[in-house]
Amino acid sequence: MSMKTNSTMQANAKPVVVGGAKMFPTRNIVENAVNSKDHTTLVTAVKSADLVETLSSEGPFTVFAPTNKAFDVLPAGTVETLLKPENKKSLQTVLTYHVVEGKWNAEDILILIEKGNGKAEIKTISGGMITAWVKGEDVYISDQKGNSAKVTIADVNQSNGVIHVVDTVLLPKS
Repeated sequence: MSMKTNSTMQANAKPVVVGGAKMFPTRNIVENAVNSKDHTTLVTAVKSADLVETLSSEGPFTVFAPTNKAFDVLPAGTVETLLKPENKKSLQTVLTYHVVEGKWNAEDILILIEKGNGKAEIKTISGGMITAWVKGEDVYISDQKGNSAKVTIADVNQSNGVIHVVDTVLLPKS
């Protein structure tokens, strides 16, 4: 799916459907994410990492939200290990690596990519860097370990930012 600007950027647009649920631009990131059947693992992880309050705050934030399928392809036991209380700091780092300060809609990201001659380096709130780039009609986000996540649904506007659904979990350097 293309990350080109779409009708979800308009104030009166119909809500985008993610994971079988309507995502309302009047609700915050957490209020919408809990309704998506495709993001139950992400929501569980956000709760375990004590990030609900942060992602419910005013923001604004841009979240590259991996689906359950994205978590499923991680090495066996990875999610279970990260969800253990003693690994909360590591889980927070992985999750905040998917979050950027500010509201960056598809158009904003595409402009950055164009200005960067095909690549845009973006700092996440974890302090790590991700890289946005285009292949064909699709936008990808690469992590510091060489993994690439395709944006499958762009511009899911929230009251405190925007979500872009991705098909791969992004991983910070360490």
